[in-house]
This record gives sequence, C-alpha cells and structure tokens, in this order.
Amino acid sequence: MPERRKINTSFHDLSPREYMYFPKGVSEMSSPGQFSRTELLHLTIAMIVLTLAFSFTFSPIYQFNVSVFLASLPISFLGIVSAFFVHELSHKFMAQKYGLWSEFRMYPQGLLLSLVIAMFTRIVFAAPGAVMFQGESRRFEIGRIAAAGPCANIVTAAVSFPLAFVLFDVYVGSVNLGTVTIFVSFINSLLATFNLLPFGPLDGVKVIRWNGVVWSFLFTAAIILLLLNFNRGLMLPGF
Repeated sequence: MPERRKINTSFHDLSPREYMYFPKGVSEMSSPGQFSRTELLHLTIAMIVLTLAFSFTFSPIYQFNVSVFLASLPISFLGIVSAFFVHELSHKFMAQKYGLWSEFRMYPQGLLLSLVIAMFTRIVFAAPGAVMFQGESRRFEIGRIAAAGPCANIVTAAVSFPLAFVLFDVYVGSVNLGTVTIFVSFINSLLATFNLLPFGPLDGVKVIRWNGVVWSFLFTAAIILLLLNFNRGLMLPGF
C-alpha cells in the first residue's frame, strides 16, 4: 500500500513565524533552481554574518588583530560558501525535486547571537536559519531532503581533505592553500556531524525516522572526517 502524502509547513517543525517572511497562502510549488528575491537577500545576509563570525575565530581571544581579521575574511567566506551555502541549497534542490515549495529563511536572532558569541569568545555557535518547505510529502521524501545537506558536506570534506596534502607547501601570496583547503574540509565535516545529531530539529532526527542504516553510515563518515581534519589541521600553518 503506497504511503500517504502529508502536508508539511516547516522543515524544522517550527512555526513559520520564527523564521519570518514565510509567504501566506503558498499554492504553486517552486521550480527546480528557482530563487525569490527574499530568499537571495536572506542567503546573502546569512553568509555575510557567518563570514564575519568565523573571521573572529582566527584572532586570539585576549588580543583582537585587525590585520588577521581582514586577511581571514576570504578564507572564512570560502568555508561558508562550501559548507553552509551548499548544505542549504542541497536541502532546497532536493525538496524542489519532489515538487515542494522550498526556500531558505534566515533567523535574525540566531545570526546576531552567532556574531556576538564569536566576537567575545572566538567560538562560532551558528544558528543562521533553515530551508523551509511547504507541500505534500512522504516520510522517505522528508528523509532524503534532510540527508541531502549533510551528504553534500561529507562529499565536500572527503574531496578537499586529500587536497590539503597536495597543497601543503603551495602559497598564493601569503596564503597557504593547504590551510585553506583543510579549513574547508573541517568546516564541512563539522557541519555534517552537528546536523546529523539525532536531537531536536536537526537533520539527524528526520534521517533516522526514514532510514536508520543510512543515518548510521552518514554519521560515522562525518565523525571520521571530522577527526581526520582535526588531527591534520593541527599540523598546518595557521592552525
């Protein structure tokens, strides 16, 4: 007997009001690759704030260094684009594949909190927002939508990790490409591991409800990559 479709109004089981600007009376579903002006604005703001937040982590907590902060902006931006942006778009495109309306919505309070915490502690606790979707979906579709984000991060981390060995002694100006590559791999593995935790509104909960074996495989791969990146990062300049 085929599984019945269920109406969903929020990917993260939260009231749409918590993420703001959720369109009223959405009836037509978005086409694959379609973006609204509101979504592009929210993605842009989220990426800028997260880039600034991660750039603070490159300076010691006891001494803020402006030159280090400015020099780390491009590295942080690359990490955010390859991890956060790709993660959210993977959710979005998978939802659109199943004919659902799907757009990213920032969480202003979470972005502000992330920036403040990074400024004063050099630790990034990111709560930038989430991909929202609306329409009729079945459990396996929800599971695949949830898994798409961490999968993209795992693939990116797995590909960029070995590149750090190749680029260890390669510099562009004063920037060591090995450091940049391991940072990209580390951020992606960290994001995948965190989002696959089986708690609250995180992706892991929905993946487990769909398929526990898939969740176990993804979570194990994410942890292994995170540990490899952590150990490798300690040996690279700037880490």
